[in-house]
Amino acid sequence: MAAQATKVLQSGCNKAAKVGFIGLGNMGGHMAKNLLKKGYPLVVYDVSKDNLNTLKEAGAEVAGSPAEVASGVTKVVSMLPESSHVKQVTVKSGSLLMDCSTIDPSVSQVMASLAAEKGVTFVDAPVSGGVNAARDGILTFMVGGPEDGYEAASEYLSCMGKNVVHCGAVGTGQAAKICNNMLLGISMIGVSETMNLGIKLGLDPKMLAKILNMSSGRCWSSEVYNPCPGVLDGVPSSNNYKGGFGAALMTKDLGLAQSASTSTKSPTPLGSMAHQMYRIMTNHGYGEKDFSSVFKFLQEQEGKK
Repeated sequence: MAAQATKVLQSGCNKAAKVGFIGLGNMGGHMAKNLLKKGYPLVVYDVSKDNLNTLKEAGAEVAGSPAEVASGVTKVVSMLPESSHVKQVTVKSGSLLMDCSTIDPSVSQVMASLAAEKGVTFVDAPVSGGVNAARDGILTFMVGGPEDGYEAASEYLSCMGKNVVHCGAVGTGQAAKICNNMLLGISMIGVSETMNLGIKLGLDPKMLAKILNMSSGRCWSSEVYNPCPGVLDGVPSSNNYKGGFGAALMTKDLGLAQSASTSTKSPTPLGSMAHQMYRIMTNHGYGEKDFSSVFKFLQEQEGKK
């Protein structure tokens, strides 16, 4: 992929007409609430009735299907788990579809082509930052699409995030996201191995994390989202790995990275190993737990030796 210049828009948004939002999971639910807080009336849909009720209580209008969402708005945000779900989203002519899901870049390109045939502007706008950043409205959006689509989408994305970065043509947002998540999966395994080893050597986990975070081993996985229970408050590791970004979703994203690695003939040995680790975790019942539960998984493997 040719290098693309990036453009970053800092947060700032205005009230406007009703917006559609499809997909209200751990991330999407917070994102939708932030649009409501910024003054945007919403019509929403999710397969979970609980998620729908939560948004209804927050002031959103509930729809019975994605098609019903799209029928009454010209701006739609989708935040869905898989490419197959994104393919089911349709909007009316003249609409702007902002897909914040993490999917294969080629699927985003196909979606954009189909959308253009119907007079719809499509941008891929996957996010980074985690559940807490979604809650606090400080996500980073990586946007792929035409300049005018980026400009139009930025009004809404900036209400849910701190930075909105234009990565280039359609699909480049997804490319940036799968590269980021490959590194995230690798670093989370590394931090988990390190914390586990340190504890076995008699180090206090909070003290070890403090040392890491003032030393050259510092990273997001050690400082902001530490996988060791009790080191940080307000993260999944201190809540029995509930909520957050599921190991099954990390497995999916690492699989996307490996597909991209194969198609571009790029060597990614650590990415491949991370993918295998999360596949094994998912097969052992960790799929719904936050991906930082790799720390717990590694501890359990010790006991089996």
